[in-house]
Amino acid sequence: MKPLPRTARAYIVCAALGAGACALPALLPPSPTPWATAGLLAALYALCELPARCRLLGRALGGSVPLGTGSFFPVLLAAALLLPPAAAALTALPGGLLARVGEPPVHWRRAWRAAATALAAWTAAHTAGALHAPAALDGPDFPRALLPALAAALVFCLTLTALDGGIRATAEGLPLRTAWRGLLGRALAPHLVHGLAGLMMGVLWRSPYGPAAALLVLLPMYVSCWVFAQYHRERAAHQATIRALVQAVDIKDSYTRGHSERVGRASVLIARELGMADDRLDVVRFAGILHDVGKLGVPTRVLRKDGPLTPEERRIIELHPEYGHEMVRGIGFLGEARDAVLHHHERIDGSGYPYGLRGEQIPECARVVAVADAFDAMTSTRSYSRARPVATALAELERCAGSQFDPRMVGALARALDRYGWQTAVTADEPGTQVPAPRAPGPGAAGTTGPAETAEPAKTGEPA
Repeated sequence: MKPLPRTARAYIVCAALGAGACALPALLPPSPTPWATAGLLAALYALCELPARCRLLGRALGGSVPLGTGSFFPVLLAAALLLPPAAAALTALPGGLLARVGEPPVHWRRAWRAAATALAAWTAAHTAGALHAPAALDGPDFPRALLPALAAALVFCLTLTALDGGIRATAEGLPLRTAWRGLLGRALAPHLVHGLAGLMMGVLWRSPYGPAAALLVLLPMYVSCWVFAQYHRERAAHQATIRALVQAVDIKDSYTRGHSERVGRASVLIARELGMADDRLDVVRFAGILHDVGKLGVPTRVLRKDGPLTPEERRIIELHPEYGHEMVRGIGFLGEARDAVLHHHERIDGSGYPYGLRGEQIPECARVVAVADAFDAMTSTRSYSRARPVATALAELERCAGSQFDPRMVGALARALDRYGWQTAVTADEPGTQVPAPRAPGPGAAGTTGPAETAEPAKTGEPA
């Protein structure tokens, strides 16, 4: 387990101290806190988190996917509309501390979740109070409460987004610009919907029907949570299928063991440097991981042939992108990753395969994977060649940019490697196995897949 960086721990401690300072006035006399409402909402929010910690209930409601805290933000937003800011912050703490955490370090993650939600509830309550939301809830003109509720939900979302970007920057070492990219776009619509649900809870809470009627608002939230969990359960099944396919490729073509995962990682580095949204990063990663899955359709004797490939064998090898595309086209969530599997051996000058596309005709995702594929092929030690230094591989990619590779992708990879570095590994042999002396790869050398691997840069004049 990778330890949490000191900067991230300091960030969480600061957030926790801030949340405590926000909630403390609710505990100090004379406090205007309506304890009946605050206690009930705090207990309700904590109770909503308990099914995710109960294995039996969690499995019944969401399969192997734990129910998320975000499904119960309407409780916190209702607290922001009904309670003073300090009491609203206090309402978020028990549920945050009780929430299920799937990954270590558990205690730090729980402290972070409790602090972040408390701070968000506090800022949302201040916004609602400034816009006179409590008075609007009691008044006969209900639409007046709509604007304060949406404003409170927006501030709640902005606060969580700002805090989450900070923890990503400190815990993952991301640049500030990258840490916040995409967070607001993904969170804004759900939080506004939660704000409307919180408004309904607040209105019913203050109505003659009382808190019991307000609890009915949570029922559709639980249903939506269950549907969301089923989606993730199906996605997890697809990912398990992908892992099985990659493992099968690694077993069949043992010369390139681990290559797929590293191409996926390099593809994400390029895509992130290009500023792609987070949802596309997943697609690019899948494209890199699955780019050679079509090798399952290539005869093993061809993949492992000890000697040059014949023209017929080379034609068989060059069918693997089409084989791969056929294998993955039924996996709906892959999206444009399927195009990358099909076109990752196209070349900018139009001399690639299978269709001879050129320039912008080649899908962007395929151009990313092509660079990542060639880079890992050159920097990995195989039975037929030694790994080249990263600088040498980058120089070769830059030499081939504009003819074989998209210069934008090559430049993005260079910048990403300068920022994050790269870890190479022996991929052809088990640990402890002697790696034979390198020999010139040439067209169709043992373990190569012709143009698919290290022979690809050789087509542009790469020295043996």
